[in-house]
Amino acid sequence: MSAWLISLEGTEAGHQLALALALLAAVLHAVFGALQKGRHDPWISRGAIDGAYGLMAAPLALFVVPWPAPNLWPILAGAWVIHTCYKLLQAQAYTKGAYTVVYPVVRGTGPLFAVIGAWLIFDEVFAPLQWLGVAVLLSGIFGLALYNLIFLTAARDTLVPALGLAAITGLFVALYTTYDAYGIRAAADPFTFLAWFFLIDGIAMPVLATMRLRSMAVRPAPGPLILRGVAGGLVAFLSFGSIMLATRLDKVGEAAVLRETSTVFAALIGWLVLKETVGPRRIALMGLIALGAVIVEIGG
Repeated sequence: MSAWLISLEGTEAGHQLALALALLAAVLHAVFGALQKGRHDPWISRGAIDGAYGLMAAPLALFVVPWPAPNLWPILAGAWVIHTCYKLLQAQAYTKGAYTVVYPVVRGTGPLFAVIGAWLIFDEVFAPLQWLGVAVLLSGIFGLALYNLIFLTAARDTLVPALGLAAITGLFVALYTTYDAYGIRAAADPFTFLAWFFLIDGIAMPVLATMRLRSMAVRPAPGPLILRGVAGGLVAFLSFGSIMLATRLDKVGEAAVLRETSTVFAALIGWLVLKETVGPRRIALMGLIALGAVIVEIGG
């Protein structure tokens, strides 16, 4: 399978597969975000999820895929640092704000910086119509943030810190998107990078979650938490794996923008599953995000 994927790099078939993988990642990432936020403490949920996918990745990394070449180890170490910082910021943002407040800003701040990073690192250039698409997408994102800032009545005392943390987290989204694209392209076998990434990335958050559990007066029931961890681990494999393969097959910037249609799916999940209020104006703003992503794809 690795040889087949590598043979598609830079081809029209590879472009179409990258498009499908980026959209799949969008849907799954919205599900993943809801699993982390959900009705559990986001630190505990993330610890359960990371622990699950670390354990699931171990046999693949150790016995199935080729071992990393020497040049890949420092790249994997850098990825671990970046993703750990990202997860700490995201968990703190979810602690301060509602899912439908935090998630759109986190995911929407990333594309602009990911496009700039793709230009600096991979020499990718966007056409004028694609930049229009980025502008439309960002207008939906920041319009949504402004709407929340003005009209949201729940948790007003933590709203500004939540939006600030979400914006900083978005910068780390852009950083890990471009850095991981560099990493997976540096690996001879893309599945080596993915398997070892999940193995080492599953270390930090379970430790922090265990420390947090010990300090809690009322601890969550272990059964539902383990189930959430396993479900989140499987979703993470498919979501992160899809977007990373998309960035290897085709342009990093386009994949990053298309993934942010996850904001629309996040709104639906927040409304239907988490019972958070969305409203027609917020739906319209999220529609701008999806429209911007479509324009980027058409412009390419």
